[in-house]
Amino acid sequence: MTSWHKSSYSNGTGGNCVEVADVPGGTVVRDSKYPEHGYLPFSVPEWVALLRSTRS
Repeated sequence: MTSWHKSSYSNGTGGNCVEVADVPGGTVVRDSKYPEHGYLPFSVPEWVALLRSTRS
């Protein structure tokens, strides 16, 4: 079973939130309001690059 984690910036009032989960070979991201719409997969290098670019 995949263990999803909501952003620490989510305030629980139904705003725009993303959830992430670690999976073999990388990370997946989905919209917490519409999880049935699927997810975006990221390999480990892609995820690291995304985090670096958003933090800078």
